[in-house]
Amino acid sequence: FPTSTYIKLWADTQRELDTMLQRERDEFLQPQKDREKVKKMLATAYIQYLEMFRCLESAHDYLIHQQKRAAVRHVLDGVMGRILEIKREMVALESCECHCMDGILMDLKRVPEDIEIPIPKYFVKENLRILQEREQYLHEILLNAGFLEQEPVMAMTLEEGIKVIQVAERARQGRARAAFMRRIYLEEKRQSKKQEKGTGKNPDDAATCIQKVWRGYCQRMKTEKLREEEMIFLGMNSSEMINGTGSLPPDVEARISLQKANVLRGEVQEREDFSFRQELREAEGSHIKETLQDQITQCFVECRHITGRFPDYPPEKTGGSKAIFIEKHPEQVAEELTAKKEAVEKEKNGKEEDKEAKLQKARKAGKQVVDEGWKMGPSNFLSILEEGNSQYQVFWENRDNRSDFLQDHDPELIKREEREEVEEEIRVQVDEVMQEKLLKVKQAVDGETGPHGKKAGKGDKGGKKKERHRKPRKGEHENPMMSLACRTIDSLYQELAEEGLLIQVKNVNLSDYIGYYDCLRNILRETGAQPMPSIPEVRQLVALYGILPLGSQTVHENAPLVKSLLLVGPAGVGKKMLVHAICTETGANLFNLTPSNIAGKYPGRDALIMMLHMILKVGKELQPSVVWIGDTERMFSKGAPKGEDEVNSRRLAKLLPQFLRAVKPKDRVLLVGTTSRPFDANLGLFCRVYQKIILIPKPDYLTRFGKYFNQALWKHYILQSGGTLTKLLNLNCLAQVSDGFTQGHIVDVVHTVLTELRLLQMARKPLRTAEFVTSLARHDPVYREEEETFQ
Repeated sequence: FPTSTYIKLWADTQRELDTMLQRERDEFLQPQKDREKVKKMLATAYIQYLEMFRCLESAHDYLIHQQKRAAVRHVLDGVMGRILEIKREMVALESCECHCMDGILMDLKRVPEDIEIPIPKYFVKENLRILQEREQYLHEILLNAGFLEQEPVMAMTLEEGIKVIQVAERARQGRARAAFMRRIYLEEKRQSKKQEKGTGKNPDDAATCIQKVWRGYCQRMKTEKLREEEMIFLGMNSSEMINGTGSLPPDVEARISLQKANVLRGEVQEREDFSFRQELREAEGSHIKETLQDQITQCFVECRHITGRFPDYPPEKTGGSKAIFIEKHPEQVAEELTAKKEAVEKEKNGKEEDKEAKLQKARKAGKQVVDEGWKMGPSNFLSILEEGNSQYQVFWENRDNRSDFLQDHDPELIKREEREEVEEEIRVQVDEVMQEKLLKVKQAVDGETGPHGKKAGKGDKGGKKKERHRKPRKGEHENPMMSLACRTIDSLYQELAEEGLLIQVKNVNLSDYIGYYDCLRNILRETGAQPMPSIPEVRQLVALYGILPLGSQTVHENAPLVKSLLLVGPAGVGKKMLVHAICTETGANLFNLTPSNIAGKYPGRDALIMMLHMILKVGKELQPSVVWIGDTERMFSKGAPKGEDEVNSRRLAKLLPQFLRAVKPKDRVLLVGTTSRPFDANLGLFCRVYQKIILIPKPDYLTRFGKYFNQALWKHYILQSGGTLTKLLNLNCLAQVSDGFTQGHIVDVVHTVLTELRLLQMARKPLRTAEFVTSLARHDPVYREEEETFQ
């Protein structure tokens, strides 16, 4: 679609967002006592924000204008964070991760697919070059360490080389002979035309030929003009809609050209930003410097007039002179102090009266606790959405985009952003000058010699205070982290890869985890039961708690923080695939701390602490990162440990809470555990480590068969492995027979049947249902008793 389509989509979404923010001010800030009404309000807001999220993500992905993309990105992060906040309120209200929204979807005229969580493409696109270089570096390390096998290069024998040369030479001679024969043919054709010219041509035939050519040309021009007018009428007269002579589809060619344009515009804008910054520094630098000096001097003079002495200059850690203007004026501080004193006195006098009045009311009503009802918690993203909405209304709402055919940058917006950076650079220079000036004024007026109003010796003593190296306690080794402090990230990265703790990510997306909605589960939820979640609900939870916070720094810092995630389900339901999907969608590193993988590596408590510090240091520096612990129940098992490896795993389990405490909101590091036997673990420590637990079900009949869907498990894996579907292969029968089997069982059956030899025989021997049923009978299904233990 043309750029104007996505600009219109952005404008429509901003209007919906403005309406939604007004609604939140009116409804969500008021206490609500009706629980069902609150559920409906939250579910409606959740679905509407998801629709805005989907529209903003499409607009951000296809817009070319870099400043518009930045404005859309700001609102997009705010919408993602607001969705997570509403999800937190829904979970707290219903005490369940899955919710019944069928009634709300019908009221809003939406389908269940509309509550799927879209994954923004900028998570990977913005760092694509860095991720490709990191993947290549990891591949080289694993190749040198022997974890990967290089494809063997087969040497060519002498006979094969002679044969290749003969084929190439014969092909060259054939092309030369064809070109020679073409020249002869053209020469004969020219000779025949000369002979025709000599004899002459009938005038009627010549006129007919001219008329034919002219009428054809006129009709082609009219057709092109009509087509162009139709495109203009439809709003599709853009070069993005024209398919060139290449062999790629139109959408692929448009996307490739858009990516090239974005890269070029980004490089041009970086050069323009530098030139604008230099221009601002030369034009307004002296004026900014004088203004800052006058403001700082005026503030110091006023403070001395009120307090009787010059204030201490704010240190660089607190922002320097910036802290002076953030802090309040001395007169305002004095007024606030007096107002606080008066308020305290009023509170003391009024508390006794309020207590007596409340006691009398409680006695009359016979109640001790008053239920104020549900109220929406504080939000960190409403201010971001308000700011993005006001920025759109000021800069972009009334802008005429028809004349901006090249989608070029706006110089005034760049200057506005660069002016803050220039002021910050000049402020640092002004701080150095004004600090020396303040010391001289203090010495001349007040007789103070130190930087903090004391003697020089004492002041210097406080200023030169540095962190000391703690000596090891009795029985403790030298601090094992001191060796890590001197090492580079590349060396730590290489060591973790060589030890097998840093592994390659399989390229799978969250959409590859196939599954469809089952309305019967929602009917059970309406009755108060808690059935197993469906596969689409699993996808939603993984996207909300794993992918969105890891992909966006703004969302991770301000949204409800989820540091750890546990995927629970029978063997073969796709837990490991979901871990790799989280890493693929966000471009995250994957650290493997599965007990079987760390066996024999870093034995002892100190070595384990050093290993976790290495992982944390590399994960924070090269974030986002995912730390995966497979078969995590082995670390938290109830019985006594057997062997040194199991003792080491138990030690690691005790260190995991400390590891999670070291992860701050600014660190995009996620701990993901997978287990097929959670009931074997000590649930106390197990639940303290993992904040969110997601139960993964086996595939239902609709997912296995999917007659009215493009993708179903049997159909998808058979076609993916090279098989063909015929009338002899009954997918409905396979879906019925495979009830109770997991996705892993189905994949294993398909790979067992569709061998290379069987694929070669498929033309004369089509696939039959019995072949898959025979192979499926060798596997054990997930019985109902085992499934109930997970619930």
